Amino acid sequence: MKLHTLTGALALAGLLSACSMAPTYEKPAAPIAANWPYAQAHASAAVTAAATPVPWQQFFGNAPLQEVIALTLAHNRDLRAAALNAESFQALYRIQKADTAPSIGAQAAGTRQRLPADVANADAPVTSGTYTVGLGMVAYELDLFGRVRSLNEQALQTYLAMDSTRKATELSLVAAAASAWIAWQADQQMLDIVTRTLAANEQALQLIVAQVEHGIATDLQRHQAQSAVDSARAQHAQLVRAVEQDLNALQALVGAPLPASVLDTRVAPQDWQLAALPVGLPAQVLQQRPDILAAEQQLQAANANIGAARAAFFPSISLTASAGTASSDLSGLFQGGSGAWSFAPQINIPLFSSGRLQANLDYATLQKDLRVAQYEKAIQTAFREVADGLSARHTLVRQLQANQDLVSTTGQYLNLAQLRYDAGVDSYLTVIDAQRSLLGAELGAAQTALQQALSEVGLFKALGGGMLEMPEMSQMPAAGQ
Repeated sequence: MKLHTLTGALALAGLLSACSMAPTYEKPAAPIAANWPYAQAHASAAVTAAATPVPWQQFFGNAPLQEVIALTLAHNRDLRAAALNAESFQALYRIQKADTAPSIGAQAAGTRQRLPADVANADAPVTSGTYTVGLGMVAYELDLFGRVRSLNEQALQTYLAMDSTRKATELSLVAAAASAWIAWQADQQMLDIVTRTLAANEQALQLIVAQVEHGIATDLQRHQAQSAVDSARAQHAQLVRAVEQDLNALQALVGAPLPASVLDTRVAPQDWQLAALPVGLPAQVLQQRPDILAAEQQLQAANANIGAARAAFFPSISLTASAGTASSDLSGLFQGGSGAWSFAPQINIPLFSSGRLQANLDYATLQKDLRVAQYEKAIQTAFREVADGLSARHTLVRQLQANQDLVSTTGQYLNLAQLRYDAGVDSYLTVIDAQRSLLGAELGAAQTALQQALSEVGLFKALGGGMLEMPEMSQMPAAGQ
């Protein structure tokens, strides 16, 4: 059996490759400055080295925190949904890609029919049969004007955008898990501070009550000591609630029970082990952020869709062909002379569509303009997030140092106030004031350490997973130094 006819049709389909009618894609200029304001004003030297994303395992060095992040990535349902969404668009892309190649299948058919004599124009009823076996190509579109190619490109870019969205979701979850864990640890530290202060105030109250009973202290001093205890008790209850709610939020984010290695671990701020992030990176690194990549890929998909809408104005040609054997008897299918073929091209020329084709092109063009605006907005938002993070970094460093100095100063103030009270020089009100000042300073230092850590986590996320230069990264100061 000769299949030269079908082979010729396939060769013709391959030779008639189309030129895309999609507009030439031009990446929009980023509507931002070349660098961040803080980096321009304070960077010691311009950074020209290549920047690469920092793996979260490298940025977050604390073992319990790494375990929390790993559990979150393994069990969080939002990330699972994003991954399944990306896989579904990958399947749609494979479906669309299949349209760029002919669909060929083996076919076997048999029919038997009986016609009455008057219908068959014969003296007696006629019974006949037809049997065929062959290979067939059904309705393969010659992509002369790139419609199928444009739809294939659109499906590909949409899938890539969904995969970038999955990566953005993963990055957001890493930052959210780290922030939740850090907040939980910081609230536990503040709870320890208040617990210690409450115990000291209760001990002082017991001493003053005993002194009142012996006529050494006054009721005023007892009430002053009681007010300090009540104030510390209120703060203690508030922080107990905060710690419990922090843990609830962390467990909900992880999506699985936390192991004892996480629950039983308390880590001081100096041991959170957040790697340093650079200051002098150019703003172009934002284009590596997965959410910005997703916005650009959606823009490229919209650009390709314009090509499909334009191609719809032009004629389309579909080919249906088959080659094989045919016989009126089943036994004669593979005998000599039974070869059969068919070739049925079809051309469709759009003449009148009540404006549907033009409206479809207008819609595709407007969608591209929308994607351009969304892409530019994504870059502007990312630029502001990094600028805010860099601004917060240097101010929080100074704020934390000031808080730590205040803790030291108020500690000395409390010691002196206690000595003067014991010597009968000052009233107990001075001691109460010093205790409140020390408690406020310690809580302020803890809160500033929390803000600084959360700011570094936010900067890690804003930089698309963090960016480190080579080889200057080893020269960067650690966070908080």
